[in-house]
Amino acid sequence: MNSVGTNLLSFLVDVLFNLYVAAVVLRLLLAWVRADFYNPLSQFLVTVTNPLLVPLRRVIPPLGRVDSASIVLAYALKLLQLYILMWLSGITVYGGYLLWAAGVKLVELVVYIFMGSILIEVILSWVAPAARYQNPVAGLVHDLNEPLMRPLRRVIPPIGMVDLSPLVALIGLQMLLIVLRGLY
Repeated sequence: MNSVGTNLLSFLVDVLFNLYVAAVVLRLLLAWVRADFYNPLSQFLVTVTNPLLVPLRRVIPPLGRVDSASIVLAYALKLLQLYILMWLSGITVYGGYLLWAAGVKLVELVVYIFMGSILIEVILSWVAPAARYQNPVAGLVHDLNEPLMRPLRRVIPPIGMVDLSPLVALIGLQMLLIVLRGLY
């Protein structure tokens, strides 16, 4: 296959795997924070991820509140994604590095999900402050961010009407990304 075809195939593999792994991780995170299961977005994530998760759950039980089957599925898909991308690029793949890189990339994805959800929540708070109670996505985003934002809000009081805790969270998450990128 020529270079353009390889690049297109690599792009498609990367996008499709990233979207599905993000759906699995979002489902895991929303279950962890006990977000509204009957929310339309939650139902979409359940519908999309059930075909692979349900059979896996028969073999891998949950560990307390953590859905270990979702973690195993997300890690396995990220591992397969990296293997396919390296194979398409003609890069020799070493097992130990691939296992490590898949884990780091999965943590990076979680950081990106939190960064995106914080940005969405901030924008919604500017545009429609009461949207959290009316918009199904706004409620889920708030539920997802609350475990991260609650400790920051205790330490960083609002200045007037401005809550600076999302800014501090984004700076901390960006610093975590820099550290993660230094690991592979």
